[in-house]
Amino acid sequence: MEQIDQRYLVQQNKISDSETKPPVFAKVMRSKEGVFEGVSFIKSKDKASILTIEEAHQAIKWATNKKPNAHEYITKVICVGQ
Repeated sequence: MEQIDQRYLVQQNKISDSETKPPVFAKVMRSKEGVFEGVSFIKSKDKASILTIEEAHQAIKWATNKKPNAHEYITKVICVGQ
């Protein structure tokens, strides 16, 4: 059985608030069948989705294309321990 490497979070900071407000983290939404449906950003790092690097890039791509104010944020992939 293949071992899945799941060690990443997607973190987002608002450019204008980067020094004053904490970052938010991606929570991936999936259908009952496990199909990727989208991303919401939440304050709780503990409740954020832990992702493979491919899933993290998929979440960033979705957020960049679907969120109208995506240009106001810096979105990056971080290791779980960061």
